[in-house]
Amino acid sequence: MKYMVGTTAQGPVVYGVVGEKAIDLTALDASVGTDLMGLINDPALAESVTAKMAGAPSVPVSSITPALPVAQPGTIICLGLNYTDHIKEGGYEIPDYPALFMRGKNSIMAAGSPLVRPACSIQLDYEAELMLIIGKGGRHISEEDALDHVFGYTVFNDGSVRDYQRKTHQWTPGKNFDQTGAIGPFVVTPDDLPAGASGLKIESRVGTEVLQSSNTGNMIWSAAKTIATISEYTTLEPGDHIALGTPPGVGHAKKPNPRWLVPGEVVDIEIEGIGICSNPIMDEADFARGVAAE
Repeated sequence: MKYMVGTTAQGPVVYGVVGEKAIDLTALDASVGTDLMGLINDPALAESVTAKMAGAPSVPVSSITPALPVAQPGTIICLGLNYTDHIKEGGYEIPDYPALFMRGKNSIMAAGSPLVRPACSIQLDYEAELMLIIGKGGRHISEEDALDHVFGYTVFNDGSVRDYQRKTHQWTPGKNFDQTGAIGPFVVTPDDLPAGASGLKIESRVGTEVLQSSNTGNMIWSAAKTIATISEYTTLEPGDHIALGTPPGVGHAKKPNPRWLVPGEVVDIEIEGIGICSNPIMDEADFARGVAAE
């Protein structure tokens, strides 16, 4: 099943997506709620509301303004250095344990929203990533059982401010600028994808310029291995997000000159079988004026 959360005049609603059409699941059953947490917490509800979709009215997907799939994710854990060629282009050694960092809620936003270049830096970079959303929580989850804990997969652009990322050995500043991590708009359940969402083409583009192009089968740590590794040290909870790293081709490694994102551009992140996360690039000052004008 493919889901999407969208903003309407009545507030956020959850849609089931079939092709280019979307059906309002919140209208079919109010217990679905206004983001995916209702379905995440109640698998039986997901089954029952799916059965009600046949013959229900629909709207074009293109008419929907995306919202975050989970309005308030509990924990957002990101994995760095998960594709060998990306590790090499960054000048790192191939690690024997994944590089893990966390994102705060102010750093994320929905597909379609502006990805903001901060006033203090021009080094805004893109990172195409597969992201999973935990459905069933747990601690000490085995790799063999890990995929049973996934509710669905989505697209993530891990927008990174590179000079701030490198100010310390910890990546927190460069990975947590407000409005730099785009999520969505679609969440696809595991039954509609290969196991662990492996073997899918993943790509980033600006217009016709292809920036990154790889395959999720090239990840060092699979979705299952990543869940098992993270759950060794923390309890995963329903609705938690895990981003699975980016392939080679990021802007800071382009030769002879880095390729930073520039206000006025639109960056697209596409993963085969899931969809496209598209976001315009905006300067912080312009974004702030737009917020003030609303």
